[in-house]
Amino acid sequence: MPEKKEKKSLKGYWLTTFLIGLGFFTMGLMDPLYDNYVPIFLGYYIEQNSLIGAIMTLDNILAIFLIPIFSALSDRTKTKIGRRMPYIVTLLPVTAIFFGLVPITAYQGLAILVVTIFLLNISKQAVRGPVVALMPDMVPGDLRSEANGVINTMGGIATILGTILLARLMDVVITVPGLGARDKILAFPVASVFVVIAVILLFVFVKEKNSKVSEKERNESEKNDKEPILKSLKAVMAEKEKSALYILLSLLCWFIAYQGILPFVGKYTTEVLGTSAGTAALSSGMVGVAYAIFAVPSGRFAHKHGRKKTIRMALLALVVILALVFVHSAFLSGLNPTVRLYSFWALLFLFGIFWVTVVTNSFPMLWQMADYTTMGIYTGLYYFFSQLASIISPPLAGGATDLFGYPALFLYGMIFMLVAFFLMKKVNRGEPEDLEQ
Repeated sequence: MPEKKEKKSLKGYWLTTFLIGLGFFTMGLMDPLYDNYVPIFLGYYIEQNSLIGAIMTLDNILAIFLIPIFSALSDRTKTKIGRRMPYIVTLLPVTAIFFGLVPITAYQGLAILVVTIFLLNISKQAVRGPVVALMPDMVPGDLRSEANGVINTMGGIATILGTILLARLMDVVITVPGLGARDKILAFPVASVFVVIAVILLFVFVKEKNSKVSEKERNESEKNDKEPILKSLKAVMAEKEKSALYILLSLLCWFIAYQGILPFVGKYTTEVLGTSAGTAALSSGMVGVAYAIFAVPSGRFAHKHGRKKTIRMALLALVVILALVFVHSAFLSGLNPTVRLYSFWALLFLFGIFWVTVVTNSFPMLWQMADYTTMGIYTGLYYFFSQLASIISPPLAGGATDLFGYPALFLYGMIFMLVAFFLMKKVNRGEPEDLEQ
């Protein structure tokens, strides 16, 4: 039997990991603002939550095709600036432009708003795979939980910046040419400026030529360049050892839970808890604060105690927390509005602690099952299943809310987290000490 690798420290990779995290920072900045306010913008024209949920799946439908394709394409790309960087430096600035235009078009009609969302998500979902695949290119497999913790901290900081600070700008009235004095605009273009700055820093300071992969791995990658992408994807799914399949099914379930709740949290806080538009995003901000604080500790905990055990523990905790949110929503309507809001935020903060634990450690488990030649493909599979959940879930969750009220939203999430908990029991690979393929 092969000996287990000695566990190493992330020391020596901190700066590289932090800089790579700038790519995740851009996503962490845009996604919460998008998820909180686009349903509100759509609500200007549409009353049914189920229909709003269906439109919110537009980006996910694009993602399920674009992320695997561009992840695998970046595996095969050869330029002087690397294989991931060409996509990052071209597509992220385009994404920033369309993101800044979203709230402006929201005042101009449903059709132009949907077109803007469509163009935004073409660029955003195309670049997401290369952004994510950059880290495992640069960091050894047994350190990726800790590195992913650092990166998720960057995403958490971005979520805090977006939902707690920038979101307050949504209450600021500005004069827009052709529209006059309007609120619910300023946060988006300001966030776009931060995205462009992050891209510049990432390009200047992260050099893919410093990747710690062996010459043998590079040669194998070149040898496999002629393999069709779809054939490679089928080969991954046809493996005799089914750990990769079970972790993909598990993440499908936990993302069905998460993506069912996420699009409606902003509407819930405005319609049920009575907050302003600028305050609505603070609910997601609580998750972001937990992300920033607990991403690195959760990676370290999993490095010491095992990724599978850590993820299953976190999933069980999420089931309990969602049960408490369900009770909060259903039975505490008579409480003082401030108490209801603050207690809801506290529960979401707890949710964020265990959610970041799942996300931080699940991706490295899947990467641990890949090699250099298939890293982008495994990244694409991760996003295929997560975006499939994002397509399935918002209309179902929105329909449940229309039929049974907002408490059904949290019961829905609790059920799927529980299914994910049981599926994870069948995963037997992907620990930090496992030998890379």
